[in-house]
Amino acid sequence: MRKITGIVYILLYCLIISCSREEASHKEMLNLLKQLQTNYSQFDNYYASEAHVRYYDSLINASGSAQDIMFFTHSKARALIALGREDEAVLILKPQVQKIITENIQGMDRMKVLLALAYLRGGERMNCIRNHSPETCILPIQGRGIHQLPDGSRNAARMYEELLQDNPQNLEYRWLLNIAYMTLGEYPACVSQSMLVPGLEVSMPEIDSGVFIKPFQDIASPLSLDINNMAGGCIMDDFDNDGLLDIVTSAWGVDEQMHYFKNNGDGSFTDRSEATRLKQLTGGLNLMQMDYNNDGFKDIFVLRGAWLRGNYGKQPNSLLKNNGDGTFTDVTIMSGLLSLHPTQTATWNDFNNDGWLDVFIGNESWEGNAISGPHPAELFLSNQDGTFTNVAAQSHVDVTGFVKGVTSGDYNNDGWKDIFVTSLSGERFLLKNKGASANIPMFEDVTKQAGVAADGVSRTFPTWFWDYNNDGWLDIFVGDFTFDRPIAAYSAAEALNISTGRSGAGIVYKNNQDGTFTNVSQEMGLVKKAFAMGANFGDIDNDGYLDMYLGTGNPELESIVPNKLFKNIGGKRFVDVTSPARVGHLQKGHAISFADVDNDGDQDIYIELGGAYKGDAFQNAFYLNPNQDERNRWIVLDLASTKANRCAIGARIKITITEDGIKRSIYRDVNSGGSFGASPLRREIGIGRAKMIDEIEIQWHPGNKQVFQNIEPNQFLRIVEGSNEIERIPMKALRFDTDHLHRHSYKMSYTSDSTAEIPLCK
Repeated sequence: MRKITGIVYILLYCLIISCSREEASHKEMLNLLKQLQTNYSQFDNYYASEAHVRYYDSLINASGSAQDIMFFTHSKARALIALGREDEAVLILKPQVQKIITENIQGMDRMKVLLALAYLRGGERMNCIRNHSPETCILPIQGRGIHQLPDGSRNAARMYEELLQDNPQNLEYRWLLNIAYMTLGEYPACVSQSMLVPGLEVSMPEIDSGVFIKPFQDIASPLSLDINNMAGGCIMDDFDNDGLLDIVTSAWGVDEQMHYFKNNGDGSFTDRSEATRLKQLTGGLNLMQMDYNNDGFKDIFVLRGAWLRGNYGKQPNSLLKNNGDGTFTDVTIMSGLLSLHPTQTATWNDFNNDGWLDVFIGNESWEGNAISGPHPAELFLSNQDGTFTNVAAQSHVDVTGFVKGVTSGDYNNDGWKDIFVTSLSGERFLLKNKGASANIPMFEDVTKQAGVAADGVSRTFPTWFWDYNNDGWLDIFVGDFTFDRPIAAYSAAEALNISTGRSGAGIVYKNNQDGTFTNVSQEMGLVKKAFAMGANFGDIDNDGYLDMYLGTGNPELESIVPNKLFKNIGGKRFVDVTSPARVGHLQKGHAISFADVDNDGDQDIYIELGGAYKGDAFQNAFYLNPNQDERNRWIVLDLASTKANRCAIGARIKITITEDGIKRSIYRDVNSGGSFGASPLRREIGIGRAKMIDEIEIQWHPGNKQVFQNIEPNQFLRIVEGSNEIERIPMKALRFDTDHLHRHSYKMSYTSDSTAEIPLCK
């Protein structure tokens, strides 16, 4: 008895010590984040617009030169627009523009350009943000998306027309002019033929030879999920093990908090950000989930510092331990994962096949940035006790570049997880895992021989491994991010059938099943411009083939272009179905999650919207899937490993079905999707019109293979590694209350012009 009591005492003592260390780690991270906020607002920080306003105010007050004052006013006005203070920008720009016109000052079009932008973004703020509706900013703009307060767009249209008279070939001005008219409900009728960008109003129910798509509905507002923040990350997954998918978000601003929305199982969500302690944690451009300590509760990894130069990018990532009691603790420091690098991308997988998850992090090294220095990639191996060791150099994966996307998967089916890396510095890296030596995985750069090397100039962003054609071999998606002009100009050029090359289009590399890949983008129909930042994939109609939704844009305030949804047609081509699906949001698209949140069998889409400036923040969208094809069936598999990592990341699934008398197989990996945004780790798999699943084959990683036969579709199933029993999980479909919307109405503070009331056409 005394012996047992002693053991219990020791265990309790160890638990207390461990908890104390975790709390100390959590508090130390909070202090680090507060320091970031204190030091952030400096003039040499490109994204610190408050500091820029103060700086240019001081120069304007000290200057005696009219030319200098004009120059400094321009810079201050741009900073004001970046802060969302467009009305103040208009007030200081209008006198300068009038002076330019009156005195016929040449070479100062940029003042007019900025005034036009201030009008356009001001109109957007009054109508799209302060009076938000589900149709806001969806291209084509219609219904309640039409601006009820027209001053901003009408003045912007007038300014862009003036600019185009002097610069008729400027496609950016032309695109923004047409968008302004559309927000007024006057497109295309009121647009001069010489300035028209045709076809933007098209929203047909049938696309491209019989591909039917029903419109999604944005229900973020009635569910209070329409958080208004800058760019950030999002996860949809079950964090409290009740079988329901919760939502976690982050935001890029160093003072912007994380959010946690608990799924109540009755068609509603509760904001538990404060109770979970996530509200304390600020910043983070991307998020992902995993179970790093194999305790059965999904943890969270937060990535920070991306895009920031110099010391401003030296920000810590965060490993957030799920305590299993509804709270999280930041254990980054005690886990050994603390490092200070700019990043937004990582991938968790078991790279040495020991049953514990490791993490590869791609960091950003700015060319010629002597202040910051190089930031090589990191590979942290799990020590199987909640701590990690960086072995990137020993494993030969310490690549250096302006890394924007990383993903992992077993592309050659040899049982070892490989890594693919994209960057804005021109390089791509396919790192082949050759197996472990003394528990350390050894990688080889096989980029060139595999046929996926860059041409030295192309820039790439989001990426993932997937099996888009269901042949059992992982292919690669890459989002091209190469541009030499404003990306709005590319959108106009595309509509006008003006060739601009392949810049901005998605790239698909087909696995040749021999260690090499072939670029099949052209034959797959991927020619549309996207300039993807956030991106992810899922199956919107349960046909068994993976579709993709690309969040578009770049940090510039003028980049007002639609996000894009592409449907996979039998693994043979992709079709742009953005317009009929009503998901062509014009706000910048970042993290994306595909998930069947309402348990009705089809995948919905949550997207984190917003840009890199406070004035470019926007409400997130949650697109409810209307059930694209009721004839198609589905299966949901929740895998739990016992020998492999607990949440089964890296497991391979093969589902064999008979559809219309023809056998075919559907393949899935267990992962959270793309390199920006996280879908649930449970597998939501469409099986087409099959009435029965002939066979489910699971290859655990690492581990054995299990096979289950004759499974009925339209079920939620839990499979535990090593068990021959399948557990059926009773899940009821949820009905979201979308009958009312949370309408946000504020007193209009935007400066009105008398000329704004004069219609530009009748």
